[in-house]
Amino acid sequence: MVVLQVATATLVSIAMALALAHALEFPGKMRLTEATYRAVLSGLHHGRHRRRVGFLMLLGLLVLTPRGSAAFWLTLPAFVAFAAMHGVYWLVTHPVNKFWVEGVDMAAAGAKFFRVRATDRGGHAPAPDWTVLRDRWEYSHIVRAVLGLASQTLLITAMAL
Repeated sequence: MVVLQVATATLVSIAMALALAHALEFPGKMRLTEATYRAVLSGLHHGRHRRRVGFLMLLGLLVLTPRGSAAFWLTLPAFVAFAAMHGVYWLVTHPVNKFWVEGVDMAAAGAKFFRVRATDRGGHAPAPDWTVLRDRWEYSHIVRAVLGLASQTLLITAMAL
């Protein structure tokens, strides 16, 4: 059980750290021009992100933690916060990622992951103002970092019991 706890806490910490890194860049990125911002973001999304392993390990840890124990009641909200962190990515961040990488040449796996079709933006609807997309992307990472930190803190506290 200890090995599962440590491995899960490590993966949760990595996910939180990645979101936190984006959040810490917020002040500087808000000062960028559109051209510079697009150049910076297009360089960040050439790979396929792996998020399921930490999620599945945290779920497994939750299932294996004795119900009713203090560790369970800390692991449950850790799981909820981590699930919410992933929900924010898929519902808020990922659609914006797809817009930013439209037309960017990338490896096959990345192209498949970020595939953009005309119907993704309502057919031939005009592109939204870039600052709206920037703000949505940047603030989503701040929310994700907070949720990740909450999950990490709860999980590490549960491990200490």
